[in-house]
Amino acid sequence: MRKLNALAAILTIVGGLNWGLVGLFKFDLVAAVFGMQFGEVNVASRIVYTLVGLSAAYLASQLRTLISTSETTPANLVSS
Repeated sequence: MRKLNALAAILTIVGGLNWGLVGLFKFDLVAAVFGMQFGEVNVASRIVYTLVGLSAAYLASQLRTLISTSETTPANLVSS
């Protein structure tokens, strides 16, 4: 489960950074990695976008658990 959470977090960060680049600079990193122009898609980029979306949905479904776990870590118990 920990590996799945880490993978989902990494993919969601990649997606967030890509959207930040799109918003700030009109630069689509995923398209560039696959040798395409801004806004173009192919099978590989669609797979990346799908994995990012699924990762975000997974993390959203786990949000309550992730928050309650982070509130009860030993570091937080000491500072309380």
